[in-house]
Amino acid sequence: MRAVVQRVNFSSVEVDGQIVGSIKKGINVLLGVEEGDSLQDVKYMSDKIVNLRIFEDADEKMNLSLLDIKGEMLCISQFTLLGDCRKGRRPSFITAAKPDIANELYKLFCEAVAELGIHVETGIFQADMKVDIQNDGPVTVLVDSKKQF
Repeated sequence: MRAVVQRVNFSSVEVDGQIVGSIKKGINVLLGVEEGDSLQDVKYMSDKIVNLRIFEDADEKMNLSLLDIKGEMLCISQFTLLGDCRKGRRPSFITAAKPDIANELYKLFCEAVAELGIHVETGIFQADMKVDIQNDGPVTVLVDSKKQF
């Protein structure tokens, strides 16, 4: 699994002109599911992301996590994060998980985050989405379950 994690003041996602998910202070997660990902990746990513210390404390140091600030998460499935651009000019997406597997692991990730006490909003899997992100900082980090060791 690969994720782009952005600290936000607010974020929303729109499908067919309708807002289907929105949050206030928290994080926007763009999540890509790779072929071979499993429940182990879901557990690692959910725990890692909600505990990332990317929010400022009283001394303006990034010492607080999403859990600490009682923030929210907007999670958007995005297979294009698995695009391999090393050859040619068109990204290859052959390492992205098949849609049925990707959707299942995406849902399990969102459920795991919710079980950790975070309010989670989502987009609609495989829909054409318009995402509004007010990145705070800006703070953006990459998290990849294959690079945990």
